[in-house]
Amino acid sequence: MGKIKVTKVKSTIKRPQDQKRTMEALGLRKINQTNEIEDSPSVRGMIKKVSHLIKVEE
Repeated sequence: MGKIKVTKVKSTIKRPQDQKRTMEALGLRKINQTNEIEDSPSVRGMIKKVSHLIKVEE
């Protein structure tokens, strides 16, 4: 599988703890921070969970 570029575009303040932990697991801490992640079904599930907080490029 390929790589996915994920960028944090919204804050996690006043978000549930599980969404905050998911953002940390994706390697995103600051707004506008970008991380390239290996594409896998588990990563796709994490992206779906916090899709309203991130921007995804394939």
